[in-house]
Amino acid sequence: MPDTFTPTDTLANARALAPELSARAAEMEEVRRLPADLAAKMAKAGLFRMVTPKSFGGLELTPREIVEAVEAVATANASAGWCAMIGATTALNAAYMAPDTASEIYSDPDIITGGVFAPMGKAVDEGDHYRVSGRWQWGSGSANCTWLCGGCTVWENGEMKRLPSGAPDARMMVFPASEATLLDTWHVMGLKGTGSGDFEVKDIAVPKAQSVSLMVDQPHETGGLFKFPAFGLLSLGVSAVALGNARGALDAFAALATTKKSQGSAKTLAERQTMQAEFAKCEAAWRAARAYLFDEIDQTWAVATGEGAIPMERRAALRMACTHMTRTGADICRTLYDLGGGAALFESSDLQRRFRDSHAITQHIVTAPSTWELTGRILFGLPTDGGMV
Repeated sequence: MPDTFTPTDTLANARALAPELSARAAEMEEVRRLPADLAAKMAKAGLFRMVTPKSFGGLELTPREIVEAVEAVATANASAGWCAMIGATTALNAAYMAPDTASEIYSDPDIITGGVFAPMGKAVDEGDHYRVSGRWQWGSGSANCTWLCGGCTVWENGEMKRLPSGAPDARMMVFPASEATLLDTWHVMGLKGTGSGDFEVKDIAVPKAQSVSLMVDQPHETGGLFKFPAFGLLSLGVSAVALGNARGALDAFAALATTKKSQGSAKTLAERQTMQAEFAKCEAAWRAARAYLFDEIDQTWAVATGEGAIPMERRAALRMACTHMTRTGADICRTLYDLGGGAALFESSDLQRRFRDSHAITQHIVTAPSTWELTGRILFGLPTDGGMV
């Protein structure tokens, strides 16, 4: 692996890191987080700056380029891919902040940010700042972050503020990671190496300039990436991890099948017709889901780089492709785990880890089954709140 990376070639950098990320998968599961030295290498490779605006020294890649890079990392190690995705997408906050504030937080080329959108915290309006307390789950990669963010409902004069739609006024509060307490709660089945434990803050002051609303505020940046729907971008990140993880499972099964023989059989798994057919079906499903995903990415990007906003129907089409990729990836990993037989059960097998990770990925709300209901309403032309699309 090289000691230096070409800053503009993130995909090549991701592929260069892949052998080490793969080799250290068991270590990451044991320590239940992304080791600090690996996080530093990923930062040097630009993997946490894919979404950061160019005006702050970021890469501001296209959505296709972001997905390709996360896919490459997740093919080697899904937990590492997940951390790359979270670190990159939380930097979207920079596009919504006043430039001077964003520059202070995001200009450091080695900066790693993280956080949770869900409004699990409370922010009390105190004039030029918010008084913030809260505890957030799913703080992926938080141990390596310099800055964290947490979603909060906004309160004033003892009452929760609401938007004209009646929904709670929720904003992301961005604060130094040193002001948060990390809690050892990450004891899970899949994505063990992400360190996605809880974090909390108690009664901290967050300047209003360090808060953003991805639903109400308009980005200061004008590039096509920042016209892309925020939740669509997060969905792309989740589905990119699923895409790479499924690719890793396919590769792991191919390696196993060419050497393993069932008890009492002279043929390897690869020489058995049933295995050949099932493996081909899985490969076809992966290629089809990937092609569908990138087709929707490209169509949405064409609109984002043109005039006007991206219509809700186009955003919904992108979300469907993301959910489809995530669910298909889990189906592939489950099938390959079954085909691997007893050998897949051992912790030394990539197949059992890929199986567990794929089903952890499906639990994220942006690609959960409820996404089908949301996009189905839009397909039927029913009235739908598009804030989360």
